[in-house]
Amino acid sequence: MYVCGLFYRLLSIVYRPPSRYNSTMPELHPVDYLLVGHAALDVTPAGHQLGGTVSYAALTAKAMGLRVGVVTSAGKDAPLDMLNGIQILNIPTETSTVFENLKTGNGRKQTLHHRAASISFEDIPQVWRTAPIVHLAPIAQEVDANMAGEFPNSWVGVTPQGWMRGWDEKGSVDAKAWENSDQVLGRAGGVVMSLEDINRDLELVEWMAHHTNLLCVTEGDQGAVMHWHGDRRRFRPPQVDELDATGAGDIFAAAFFARFHQTRDPWESARFAVHLAAHSVTRTGLGGIPTRAEIEHCKMEVLS
Repeated sequence: MYVCGLFYRLLSIVYRPPSRYNSTMPELHPVDYLLVGHAALDVTPAGHQLGGTVSYAALTAKAMGLRVGVVTSAGKDAPLDMLNGIQILNIPTETSTVFENLKTGNGRKQTLHHRAASISFEDIPQVWRTAPIVHLAPIAQEVDANMAGEFPNSWVGVTPQGWMRGWDEKGSVDAKAWENSDQVLGRAGGVVMSLEDINRDLELVEWMAHHTNLLCVTEGDQGAVMHWHGDRRRFRPPQVDELDATGAGDIFAAAFFARFHQTRDPWESARFAVHLAAHSVTRTGLGGIPTRAEIEHCKMEVLS
């Protein structure tokens, strides 16, 4: 009975029901940087635009010369063709995850109009389970948090924003406690979040810093604060004319994760990511993805 049960458990890990995907399993190749999370549609005055952490982070990692793969769930309404040159495994769904953000006198009001399918470890193709860098990037509670411990051969980076969001029946989004955060924090190689994600709770920042290997907290135009081995350092961005900060935190995270994996120097990596994210806010939407010239320039800036 035990052997039989073990056999079926192993079979369930490698088998993918064909109905789970939009078509037959595409031919996939090894990647350097794996992203897991929803590619979203953002409602803007100019119409629906492709968004979500995976979109900005995937294009940033690609710009840094990495082979990138994305496991996501998005409907036909999402222009995934904008992620040109990136391998995508898309779990079928009726509609994409759709967010609308409105600026009010009391800050940003966020509404979740639709949510795509959830993503579990069983959805990750075998060929991508040993990617050197795995970036878990939930935006709407869609990624199974247990996944943080399922990649023993990878360095796992986490942007937990989507695990700290809740919404009511009308889709109105509010901050919520990150349940079982200690389990993810203890397994992750690095965590990047914004101070707004935790309502500027500095005591919570200190607690998280003591429960994970490396924690970086972004603070918009104030830069970022890195916590590592009991040390804490702030990194200020260069002064720029901000046009659109959408996606800047996601660009920062991907740049930091990729650079840290290359250098193993958290301070240099954070400085690099702060500079690169600052350049991104001078353009709008996915136009803020860094250019090769900016990447090389930022490498030189942090070393000078």
